[in-house]
Amino acid sequence: MVMGAQPFLRRKLKRRGAAEPGYLHAVEERFGRYRGTAKPGALWIHAVSLGETRAAAILLERLRQRRPGLRVLLTHGTATGWSEGERLLRGGDQQAWLPWDTPAAVRGFLSHFQPSAGVLMETEVWPNLVAHCRERQVPLALANARLSARSLAQARRLPWLSRPAYASLAAVWAQTETDARRLAQAGATVKGVFGNLKFDAAPDAAQLAQGRAWRAVSDRPVVMFASSREGEEAQLFALLRVQRSPAVRAVRWLVVPRHPQRFAEVAELARTQSLAVSRRSQWTGGPVPADVWIGDSLGEMALYYGMADVALLGGSFEPLGGQNLIEAASCGCPVVMGPHTFNFAEAAQLAQEEGAAIRVSTLQEGVHVALNLALDAQRRQAVVAASGAFAAAHRGAADKTADAVLALLPA
Repeated sequence: MVMGAQPFLRRKLKRRGAAEPGYLHAVEERFGRYRGTAKPGALWIHAVSLGETRAAAILLERLRQRRPGLRVLLTHGTATGWSEGERLLRGGDQQAWLPWDTPAAVRGFLSHFQPSAGVLMETEVWPNLVAHCRERQVPLALANARLSARSLAQARRLPWLSRPAYASLAAVWAQTETDARRLAQAGATVKGVFGNLKFDAAPDAAQLAQGRAWRAVSDRPVVMFASSREGEEAQLFALLRVQRSPAVRAVRWLVVPRHPQRFAEVAELARTQSLAVSRRSQWTGGPVPADVWIGDSLGEMALYYGMADVALLGGSFEPLGGQNLIEAASCGCPVVMGPHTFNFAEAAQLAQEEGAAIRVSTLQEGVHVALNLALDAQRRQAVVAASGAFAAAHRGAADKTADAVLALLPA
């Protein structure tokens, strides 16, 4: 990216900001220009968006247990990541946008904050960023690291750019052996396969209890479309309108869109299919009867999983890679997933093998399977038990990763 791209990038931010005002906050930071002062020596953690920030929260909890008073710099790339990250800040911490990957912007970032070490969450490897950290002797690690076959193929198309970036990382801690092999092929030195941090997340107990209390007084089982993505909701609503079978009418439908800027759009999609809609943001004493409930709130996934008898996995019915099914398992909610789960390939495969998730080929098949599971209490309880066992069996990455991160820091 060159300086001539700035006008294009500013227009892009303006367009995004029209839907999500958070993108208009501190725009100059995107170009490496930061206001105020920063105390050198903080641990810098980059969590680009919502999922990565939630993984960072798990890691941060373990880091602070081991080193109270640890100062942290959190950086993000999306408005949802920033909003979630604000909840993690403590006294002395700072939060900023990671700049776009130009030499000047990266130099501005590193000169301003002067971190003692950096941790990139999951996938965010940028050539200029890595090169300048190495030049300044700032240890930079990739934690909870994953690399899909598609991303590896993309990296191999530009080996002169990607290989030095991966090779210059101080450490890479992979989620799975498959990720480790791909990362090594990309040029990284993998120093551990620790598992997925998201298995160590504890669902919000109060939210989970509230969701289960609401489910207990519901007159019907609840089928949830969890973290649904663009294109998937329209398919679901069309199926619900066309089928109108006794089974379809025998459950409540709860749709929780992945992106908050789409809450109103998804509600309107349901209405265009002549479905009655009730939005979580409008509830006062609990759910209001409707054909479709829209989960239009942030930070309440445990509540929604508590309400649900079974969940369709968003992002898996279009070629989008799927969303986090581990959170559903930790809440004891059975999952029905589509064919596209490359973002969580090994977790999805393990969940299927261990009986915590069911794989289908299409959304229509997924609706059929989810309905049958929601209406079959005995079979559902078996999958609920398998979900809890699956979530418990794969914990432990947080402690390993925290110890490894602290080893990068000055004593």
